[in-house]
Amino acid sequence: MIESPVGRAGLDKQPHEVAAMFDGVADRYDLTNTVMTFGLDRWWRQVTRRALRLGPGDRCLDLAAGTGVSTVELSRSGATVVAADFSQGMLRAGRQRGRAVPMVAGDAMSLPFADHSFDAVTISYGLRNVADIDVALAEMARVTRPGGRLVVAEFSHPTVAPFRLVYEEYLMAALPRVARRVSSNPDAYVYLAESIRDWPGQAELARRIGTAGWGQVAWRNLLDGIVTLHRAVRP
Repeated sequence: MIESPVGRAGLDKQPHEVAAMFDGVADRYDLTNTVMTFGLDRWWRQVTRRALRLGPGDRCLDLAAGTGVSTVELSRSGATVVAADFSQGMLRAGRQRGRAVPMVAGDAMSLPFADHSFDAVTISYGLRNVADIDVALAEMARVTRPGGRLVVAEFSHPTVAPFRLVYEEYLMAALPRVARRVSSNPDAYVYLAESIRDWPGQAELARRIGTAGWGQVAWRNLLDGIVTLHRAVRP
């Protein structure tokens, strides 16, 4: 979910453009997410935490963590969770809200962590905003120990054709109208809708996760594929 006083990013997803958009949304990011998802964002975070199977002693990387609200949810497992994001504005907003989690500035395509640093890594609704998702997936594999887990939570494509048509109509027409009530930059939500529509399907993303060095790739659709959780294990 994005808004920005400086405009919208293009689908080529230049990092400086995407970072500027998220810097601009930082102050109202959590509220906007809740409004735009009709409150489902909290449930999606809980499902992601359970899918990661974290426990005390585990070390987890929460990539594209934004303000850290997802990191706080993951920390409820007892694991040590590090929030990483390339938007300084988002991380700053999280610190100002008193989120008691480690926060690190980092680009998904060049993570500032050593090999095999984490027992698990997750990225929620952020992989879609990376310029080269294959490089990012390989970087996640690099920093995860053998046997470690990956969960990618991302907006995807409904599997039932009539519902998919209704959903795409909401994305392209209703979403920008709703954004006008909570955002000073509805144009940024056009990018959001276009980036979801342009995103690869579940099977294609699974293939790319496997090619990037992950094994045992599987996925679970939520709400018929509006959101999909892809899971994998580091060989």
